[in-house]
Amino acid sequence: MRTASGAQLDFGRLALLLVMLGVGWYFWDAPAFWPLKLLVVMMHESGHALATLLVGGSVDRIHLAADESGACLSRLPPGVFRQIAVYSGGYLGSAVAGAGLLLATFRFRLRRWVLGAASVWLVVMGVLYAGDSFTLAFCVGTAMVLGLGAKFLPDGAVDFLNLFIAAFTALYAVFDLRDDLWNSAVRSRSDAALLADLTYVPAVVWAALWTLLAVGLLGFAAYRSLHSRPQGLQMPAVGTRARGRA
Repeated sequence: MRTASGAQLDFGRLALLLVMLGVGWYFWDAPAFWPLKLLVVMMHESGHALATLLVGGSVDRIHLAADESGACLSRLPPGVFRQIAVYSGGYLGSAVAGAGLLLATFRFRLRRWVLGAASVWLVVMGVLYAGDSFTLAFCVGTAMVLGLGAKFLPDGAVDFLNLFIAAFTALYAVFDLRDDLWNSAVRSRSDAALLADLTYVPAVVWAALWTLLAVGLLGFAAYRSLHSRPQGLQMPAVGTRARGRA
């Protein structure tokens, strides 16, 4: 299938992505996936931290817990819009990370750079902001595993690991929105509830907005990732003459 721009749908990538999404969905509660879930929680809290820094605030510490919960404690300058940006940074940060991983893995084939960048990010977040020994140990330990994988795994294994992390992150970002925002009991204690108290806009409205933005971003990234870049058209060299002419 070819689009108007000439990009062609790569059915091999599509099949692989669907298989990995299916595996993640089916084995969602498997203990082996616990580190990946905690990794996405760290992405969520990193979204809060990055938004805090962008609006001129400071991050005190980040906490992760074994039950897959997390918290980012920060200080913000006065201003409603700054608070809106920081409260929204978590869920959108997870979606941005998922979209970025899809593009880096499928579209740009960055391979070992993906694992290397993830390792650096975890070390920086752990050393600078970890608020307890569990968070620090998880960040540093996971960074070491990913870094060793980037250095020593064969190319095929690196590609497989990257693709699975990308697919799982995208899946978790959607599940995170579903569980935290569309479950009324959980939503009352979520970032959406904090925004509702701040803006008087109901939490369910913020939930809908975040869901639309996240799904739209992930959908765009998947579309771009699953279409191969068109090959450049071959043009005749400048100064050549057509056959049969003087």
